[in-house]
Amino acid sequence: MALGLKYVLCLSVAMSTATGFVPVAVSVAHSADAAPVAEQAPSLPAIVVTAVEERAIVDRVIATGTIQPVEEVYVAPLVDGLSIRSLGADVADRVKEGDTLATLNDDALVLENSRLAAMRAKAEASVAQMQAQLVEAKANAEEADKARIRAETLVKSGATSQATFDQATAAGRAAVSRVTSAEQAITVSQAEIRVMDAQIADINLKLARTSVKAPVSGVVSTRTAKIGAIAMGGGTQPLFSIIRNGEIELKADVSEANILKLQVGQEATISLAGGSARLTGRIRLVEPTLSNDTRLGRTYIKIDEPEKARVGMFASAEITVQEKKGLVLPLSAVTTSRDGTVARKVEDGVVTLVKVETGIQDGQLIEITSGLAAGDEVVAKAGAYVRDGDRIRPVRAAQSQAAN
Repeated sequence: MALGLKYVLCLSVAMSTATGFVPVAVSVAHSADAAPVAEQAPSLPAIVVTAVEERAIVDRVIATGTIQPVEEVYVAPLVDGLSIRSLGADVADRVKEGDTLATLNDDALVLENSRLAAMRAKAEASVAQMQAQLVEAKANAEEADKARIRAETLVKSGATSQATFDQATAAGRAAVSRVTSAEQAITVSQAEIRVMDAQIADINLKLARTSVKAPVSGVVSTRTAKIGAIAMGGGTQPLFSIIRNGEIELKADVSEANILKLQVGQEATISLAGGSARLTGRIRLVEPTLSNDTRLGRTYIKIDEPEKARVGMFASAEITVQEKKGLVLPLSAVTTSRDGTVARKVEDGVVTLVKVETGIQDGQLIEITSGLAAGDEVVAKAGAYVRDGDRIRPVRAAQSQAAN
């Protein structure tokens, strides 16, 4: 029969009983258009969820900058106008305080010292001669005074004239004047000797300074000194630069939001650009002001192993601000907007938007300070298209990774 045609099969069965036949009719009906199957419930979307966990977290501040000396000492000659005779140090040499870095030509100073010494000897001889003359002048003055006294006695007795007395008096005064003049000449000569002594001391000091010495211990970072060049103490370019004690530091810029977290003594891990080496250090200084142009703060991190880095290298630092235990979620599990920060909590397969407060961000983890408890499950990726009140089929993060 054609599809969709109904047919009826009737079967009459005669059953024999003691009283006779009882007719029984059995009807079977079939249709090709079966009754529609009951509709299945729609399948729920599988969404990866993650649980709030308690773990150790670290608050880190990232800073970048360049490496520089902690203190760079410039070495300039203390004597001007002398040529450089020899060099005792070069770039990268480690020197100690007092080591000779260069020697200046002292020939002119030696000659000047000899000239002054000869002049002093001559002045001393003159003083000795003047002192002898002073002794003679004093003796003459005494004799003249005695002659005046005798003349005065004689003139009173009438044995001599007033003119003779006046001559004796004048001679005595002249003798006293010669004594005074001799004493003043000696004083002037002695003063000249003291001037020459000062000049000789100055020359001796310059002679001592012809050896250019290291004022501090450290590593020579630059050298401009060349043999034969004229050394100028007041020049803008020093003969040598020394990194004091070889100490270097990272001068790093820090964002305005993080600068207040930094304190002297905090530990830092330093990564050099282009290298895998990781160095350690501590904050030596935090500048109290920010740049008006960049709005960045600046910190100085002293490097523990300076021999593993070089001045001028670019580097970044992770500064450990705080370590503690707290509730955390993956950073992808929260959404921040003008209305605040929310997470999509999942309970009994139903999504609920929950406002949360966040704290420390440690890598790809974010601290949850309020709004959720340990063990609460949330949608692992806040960008998933689920709304408040949606029903989902939660898939634990571990199950999702196993399926992949």
